[in-house]
Amino acid sequence: QVQLVESGGGLVQAGGSLTLSCAASGSIFSINRMGWYRQAPGNQRELVAAVTSGGTTNYADSVKGRFTISRDNAENTVYLQMNSLKPEDTAVYYCNAGVTTRPYYRYLEVWGQGTLVSVSS
Repeated sequence: QVQLVESGGGLVQAGGSLTLSCAASGSIFSINRMGWYRQAPGNQRELVAAVTSGGTTNYADSVKGRFTISRDNAENTVYLQMNSLKPEDTAVYYCNAGVTTRPYYRYLEVWGQGTLVSVSS
């Protein structure tokens, strides 16, 4: 089994910053892609940012220039630095990882439990 544990959500004023963290643990052989998704009330879950094991990143247009995704491969951890936050960034943020597991090298898509980010105007 593989678990993703997120931290760092909370309430912040518009223009402020937050950093989300997500640590993977369990029967991990390797992790390819790690990413952050978000879901606001009444909306579908959407990709915010993702990063491959090689460091290639991609971002939603709505967060480009404000959010930065990074990862520590040795610690199986991914971060999302969020700057210049806007009320429309308010959502539950979910960590996601594509994991090859031990001992049989099965591939799993794993999700975290979600962490709430609220941005007040």
